Amino acid sequence: ISLDQPWPTLPEEVRQLILFGNPHIKFRYQSENFSGSWPYEGVVNATRRRYRETHSQNMREYYSQFLSQQPCQTCGGRRLRPEALAVTVAGLTIADVTAMSVDEAYAWVSGLMGDTAGTKESESTKWNVNGTNGKVRKAAFNQQETRLSPQQLEIAYELLKEIRDRLKFMLDVGLHYLTLDRPAPSLSGGEGQRIRLASQIGSGLVGVMYILDEPSIGLHQRDNRRLLDSLLRLRDLGNTVLVVEHDEETIRAADWVVDFGPGAGSQGGQVVFTGTPAEMMRHPESLTGKYLSGQLSVVSGNGRRQPDCCWLELKGVRHHNLKDVDVRFPLGCFTCVTGVSGSGKSSLITETLYPALARALNQSSERPGAYRELLGVEHVGKVIHITQDPIGRTPRSNPATYVKVWDTIRQLFADTPEARARGYKPGRFSFNVKGGRCEACQGYGQKVVEMHFLPDVWVTCDVCHGKRFNRETLQVRYKGKNIAEVLDMDVAEALEFFQNIPRARRILTTLHDVGLDYIKLGQSATTLSGGEAQRVKLAKELSRVATGDTVYILDEPTTGLHFADIQKLLDVLHRLTDAGNTVIVIEHNLDVIKSADWIIDLGPEGGDEGGQVIATGTPEQVAQNEASYTGQFLRQVLRLPSAAAGG
Repeated sequence: ISLDQPWPTLPEEVRQLILFGNPHIKFRYQSENFSGSWPYEGVVNATRRRYRETHSQNMREYYSQFLSQQPCQTCGGRRLRPEALAVTVAGLTIADVTAMSVDEAYAWVSGLMGDTAGTKESESTKWNVNGTNGKVRKAAFNQQETRLSPQQLEIAYELLKEIRDRLKFMLDVGLHYLTLDRPAPSLSGGEGQRIRLASQIGSGLVGVMYILDEPSIGLHQRDNRRLLDSLLRLRDLGNTVLVVEHDEETIRAADWVVDFGPGAGSQGGQVVFTGTPAEMMRHPESLTGKYLSGQLSVVSGNGRRQPDCCWLELKGVRHHNLKDVDVRFPLGCFTCVTGVSGSGKSSLITETLYPALARALNQSSERPGAYRELLGVEHVGKVIHITQDPIGRTPRSNPATYVKVWDTIRQLFADTPEARARGYKPGRFSFNVKGGRCEACQGYGQKVVEMHFLPDVWVTCDVCHGKRFNRETLQVRYKGKNIAEVLDMDVAEALEFFQNIPRARRILTTLHDVGLDYIKLGQSATTLSGGEAQRVKLAKELSRVATGDTVYILDEPTTGLHFADIQKLLDVLHRLTDAGNTVIVIEHNLDVIKSADWIIDLGPEGGDEGGQVIATGTPEQVAQNEASYTGQFLRQVLRLPSAAAGG
């Protein structure tokens, strides 16, 4: 075979041999150290084996770019044998039913029971089967066809009632758009929490204390009301519900509020107020109360930027539930992509727009969702997706190393008289290489204890006691502090400590600007929340030299943020935009949405009933669109009259 022959011109049997190998064909390998003959396993089999055997996360990520999940060719992705799929109820197999979304399944079960009031669909709607992929789609029908006979209904009534009740619980917590066969790992944290909440509502237990951590994450304001009603129902059953939350509507609906502060990190940890929401709004020391009462508000002081002639246009997007939509993004503006939960926001931005831009600008191998055309790329220099993924996967990773301030700090310690006298270089103050680190824990500050049949446990190193460095390295001090004590500083303390070091001050100021005063420089990356990791990445971008032609993409950056922190985040995002960059944010928070230059609202519902562009324009323009759920809530925030009233 000639190595210069193009792949498409190779005979099919040769291509199969290269990809999948042949155990009967052996090749001989010889080097200075060893030689031998091995069966040729093929590129595909070799990649699978190396992905399965490697213990390196980096190598696993490298091999994963060559792998993708595809439907099984035997069952077509339906996961069951033909015998199981031969059983049908009202003409549908179990695979057809689990392919429905929650609200579709609820309507179907209600139809089986003859309960027309329980369906959202009209009497001229039926669930039919697409034979090519087993997905369920709508078609005109006579509803009588799906209704069970009186004898069948008598047999199945209790079972159908239980199924319908459980589906109703999921509807009540805003999960109408999820399909029943959705893989659990693909669920967001908020979705998983609301599924568990739905199961608890259905249990009917009394005298239980439920604790929820920000259950409103990822919910549109319309769906948030459903969630609140579910929590209040749990309370009314005789349970106690404790919720950690920043959402204004949730706080106002509470019977009792415990407000912590007054600041974050070392400046917090105190109970500022306890009492009813109304009492908190009158409390002079409660920052939360001041935002609820209107004394303080999240504002954008930059004024509305007007889109100019440069636009980024994505045409014919058909990914997941998106229905061949054309979307335009104004360059040099702050754009908010909104819509009810499951309307297609992530499918449009993080799964189509970002991969398409990354492929056009960076030759990325990531495959975008289906689209027809991308225009305006010539006006963009680079694209950066600031995700909530961890900034590192081991305890050695921390904010200081990620934002590159640690290099400056190590150089400062290497320049001290004590370090020079000992001949220490900057590498001596690194916990990633041998020399100055504690070798007992290899600079982790912790040791891993392997537990049989249980997850591994990290315990503090008994040699360095968590300080990461050996005794000789810790003897070197800068302004009275050793390197371990600097790692233990929070951002606010470090900013004051390095006030006279311009480079360190500039980088630390960006962490301060995104509201991370309270995190420690050496805090393990594995202990940071998704929102904190995202803001550390944002701080790193702020510390770079501005080029003015970058597209920044963020997915719900306000997750876990207080009103005051949202204000800081908005100031940062507008600062990026003022520098000539384009910021595109997927968001449900109305304080962020109202401050955007341009809004793209998707809907009208979630799942199959979504995937359309409902409204585009400035916040004031979208607020006057009666078809937009976002516009209805935005109108209240902007204190605008309704379009009907205005007419």
